[in-house]
Amino acid sequence: MSDAVVLPSGVVLRPLREDDAAAMLDAHLRNREHLAPYEFPRPESFFTLDGQRDRMRSIVAKEQAGEVVCRVMLRGDEVAGFACLTRITPVPLCGADLGYWTDAAEQGRGLAGAAVEHLLRVARERRLHRIEAATPPGNVPSQKVLTRNGFVHYGTAHSHLFLNGGWQDSVLYERILSDDLPAV
Repeated sequence: MSDAVVLPSGVVLRPLREDDAAAMLDAHLRNREHLAPYEFPRPESFFTLDGQRDRMRSIVAKEQAGEVVCRVMLRGDEVAGFACLTRITPVPLCGADLGYWTDAAEQGRGLAGAAVEHLLRVARERRLHRIEAATPPGNVPSQKVLTRNGFVHYGTAHSHLFLNGGWQDSVLYERILSDDLPAV
């Protein structure tokens, strides 16, 4: 498995592949209630094998185009979580947004923090300057993941995202990776 790293307790973090659709479907069905407060409304097709196949194809194509970096966390053949850099933007911003989740049964094992640490290394290799992340105000565990990885709180975006049936505020975090000149 090239580009794979081992996280705490033997969980493997590796690039997402198209053939991960069934495992991702299982994870989303298993974690539907757990993730609902943090995700936008999903169409029912998201919770089908065809929907996940389409999603995996789209993510893999975006990764090949350099628009995202997405990693799946696996305990054996079961998805334990997911982490992604999205909206990767070249000069003048040289930045990206960070998102991640872990399976309800995997909470508190250090997986999210280790996955974020890995994605920050990937971001540095790509000479990104700034990474941003947003959490709901009550998601203290996620905020701890960010601060342990060197992110700092810089504000609150009011009525920022439509989640869990309504407009929700977001607590905003940033991490400046380097002041090196961008690759142009």
